[in-house]
Amino acid sequence: MSMAAEERSLRAPWVLTAPALMLFVGVLLIPLAMTVMLSFHDWGQYKGIEPVFILKNWHEIATDPYYAEMFSRTFRIAILTTLLTALLGAPEAYILNRMSGRWKSFFLLVILGPLLISVVARTLGWALLFGGNNGLVNKLLISLGLIGSPIPFMFTETGVVIALAHVMMPFMVLSVWAALQRLDPQIENAAMSLGAGPATIIRRIIMPQIVPGVLSGAIIVFSLSASAFATPAIIGGRRLKVAATLAYDEFLNTLNWPLGAAVATLLLAALVLIVVGSNALIERRYAEVFR
Repeated sequence: MSMAAEERSLRAPWVLTAPALMLFVGVLLIPLAMTVMLSFHDWGQYKGIEPVFILKNWHEIATDPYYAEMFSRTFRIAILTTLLTALLGAPEAYILNRMSGRWKSFFLLVILGPLLISVVARTLGWALLFGGNNGLVNKLLISLGLIGSPIPFMFTETGVVIALAHVMMPFMVLSVWAALQRLDPQIENAAMSLGAGPATIIRRIIMPQIVPGVLSGAIIVFSLSASAFATPAIIGGRRLKVAATLAYDEFLNTLNWPLGAAVATLLLAALVLIVVGSNALIERRYAEVFR
């Protein structure tokens, strides 16, 4: 091969990936860099944004207990949502994996169906069902005499967790279901023929196959739940803010863009560290599964 042909072969990958790389830099890296730089600017109600390098916003976030409460609530809701989706999604994925072909396709469509509907529409559905005295479920239960007052759902962490779990459930189910594709159902039959009970089969055969999928799904669900905006904004409202809604308010309500940029940057940095660290631990622990 001539030198010119060898050079062209070496440049080919860069030439082919250049458009995608330019798009990635233009729509992701540059806005992120501008957001980080904006977080170090100053802001005043009458002077607006001043392009000076100052740590005022970061100092306010680090010292004010209000922001500590916002971030602790954000990650608490994300953790509870992840646990709820794991508890409900893993058995659902196992049942889906054991179904026959026709029924498996139908219920897989049922699981993926909610992803075709807007998150806002799905969240508003929960608000219509449990929204105070006018919620359909609350009105029905009160009319039947089963409850004396409406079930507290709106503006509560419980309501946000339930609505987020409904939104995030397909991601957990699909992650566990993909992991179960490596499991041969005949192994369970062989274990039963050798005298293993249901508890032993679940503990020794099924769980080792499910756990990597659960952990992979947990990373996805946690990161999406911690950065979710629509569901906490509708169910939580202004009484129950999280980091995403806090950043939104700082940008569009108070117009304190530098402080909003600092909140958004801190949330992004925390999520990147958590996701990258968790992913590294999972791949190291279950290296054979991910090969």
